[in-house]
Amino acid sequence: MREHFSGWIVRGARQLDWRPRRDGHAGIIAVLGVTQWLAWGSTYYLVTILAQPITADTGWPLASVVAGLSIGLIIAGLVSPLVGKAIERHNGRPVLAFGAMALALGLIALGLAQDQAAYFLAWAVLGIGMGASLYDAAFAALGKLYGLRARPMIGKLTLIGGLVMTVTWPLSAALVASIGWRGTCFFYAGMHLAVGLPLLLFLLPTAPPDATAPTDVATRMPTHERGTQRRRRLLVWLVGTNLTLQIGIGSVLAVHLMSLLQGLGLDMAMAVALGSLMGACQVAGRLIEIAVARHLHPVWEGVAASVLVFVGFALLLGGDSMLIGVALVIYGLGNGVRTIVKGTLPLVLFGAEGYATLVGRLGMPTLIAQAAGPALGALVLSRYGVAPTLAMLAGLALVNLALSYALRIALPRRAPAARDLSAVPG
Repeated sequence: MREHFSGWIVRGARQLDWRPRRDGHAGIIAVLGVTQWLAWGSTYYLVTILAQPITADTGWPLASVVAGLSIGLIIAGLVSPLVGKAIERHNGRPVLAFGAMALALGLIALGLAQDQAAYFLAWAVLGIGMGASLYDAAFAALGKLYGLRARPMIGKLTLIGGLVMTVTWPLSAALVASIGWRGTCFFYAGMHLAVGLPLLLFLLPTAPPDATAPTDVATRMPTHERGTQRRRRLLVWLVGTNLTLQIGIGSVLAVHLMSLLQGLGLDMAMAVALGSLMGACQVAGRLIEIAVARHLHPVWEGVAASVLVFVGFALLLGGDSMLIGVALVIYGLGNGVRTIVKGTLPLVLFGAEGYATLVGRLGMPTLIAQAAGPALGALVLSRYGVAPTLAMLAGLALVNLALSYALRIALPRRAPAARDLSAVPG
């Protein structure tokens, strides 16, 4: 019986085919999906569950506890360009493995912290790990490995990542209830070392599936016919500004959604239910993107996502209780798509050569915006109220829509079409 069981395990592993030369995409996405759950669940989404227990246990102000995450995101943004360059030079495996070790070290330090200075220092270490572990690093690793063929893989990875709250929030809550917040930090540190690190070191390839094959279309293709550097700088600026504004807007809503919905007249139970619905719609948006990706250039996906986000905010700003659910569904669909666009748009626009470095550069402003957005949103919300905050977000979403369309206009006429992209295997 034991021999039969081990045989099933071996056959299952072979079917996933982790080996680079066999093009084991399913196994690679599974590895990165699990490590993304660990990375996001033990950092960005951990504070949601741990903030109150930490405050109750230590007596530190809640604002200081939450500020730890902001410190981590700022540090992640600052190290992001270095991470991109490291992936460009050494491929993704050693960098992502370093990220897992840094997260484990930061979580151990977090669990041992006895004062606020040690707590903030732990988050600084976690920030280094976040910069080398979250989506930007994973996207860069896939782009380095597969070139333009990484586009559908990025979509599938974000689809798995969309379930991180569903998986890690209940787990974190159960851990806090049984072993406390410090024990929860130690548990996640152990998971990074015992699960995440071995997966990355032993199962993530360091070379494309067929290293002898010619480089793919994305690498060989001249950057928009080697157009002027001025045009390239314009496109990079538009992409960076667009993505930074997207992330900033999303971070404000993610943190303050419950307060905004209650300010619109909903009770807490209904606000939580609608917030959960929005999360499900983000996953649905990613499923839709995966289905239509072969037929649309990512720049048009970015425009569509920006339209949906703006319409969602506009409906929320109307304050009609009957339309709040519709608004969150529309916003969730758009937000789900634009998470994928964050990885695919730079890849398709600028090609695989230098993609990891570019993603690292773009990661700096987006992560800093993710850190600063909630604080700025809290300032506006506390000082001016719900309606002005929603008006601000709707206005920023409209500006972002204009940037998305400006990016489409700025594309050269002979930029790769969707039908050209669909011909690339993935």
